[in-house]
Amino acid sequence: MRGQGFAVVVTPQNPIKRWMLISLGIVCLVLGIIGVVLPLLPTTPFVLLASACFMRSSPRLNQKLLSHPIFGPIIEDWRDTRGVKRSVKRKAYWLILFSFALSIALAPINWVRLLLVAIMAILLLWLSRLPEPAE
Repeated sequence: MRGQGFAVVVTPQNPIKRWMLISLGIVCLVLGIIGVVLPLLPTTPFVLLASACFMRSSPRLNQKLLSHPIFGPIIEDWRDTRGVKRSVKRKAYWLILFSFALSIALAPINWVRLLLVAIMAILLLWLSRLPEPAE
């Protein structure tokens, strides 16, 4: 069933565990949204973690996240193929370059600029190595 995009949903019987997972999912989703504009905070891992938390605690919240026009296809691609579409990669490259260029320009200390350049290079290399599913 994995290739069809289905996942087994297990809602915990313990209400405390359920609410902890929902809370963690919300925090991860907020961090992922903030990561869209902050260069050092990644978006995709937080959104994937939020989906995993919601999958185990609230099928309704997970379905809302999966039906989101931006985050839903990314989550489904990752779940089904462990890859990222070329169009998403292209957008990510531009956002990474723009946000890091802005951060480097605003950094007051040279060693911080060098660190940002190194992090940017590692991030771009990592992103380029992610597999691309067939479109």
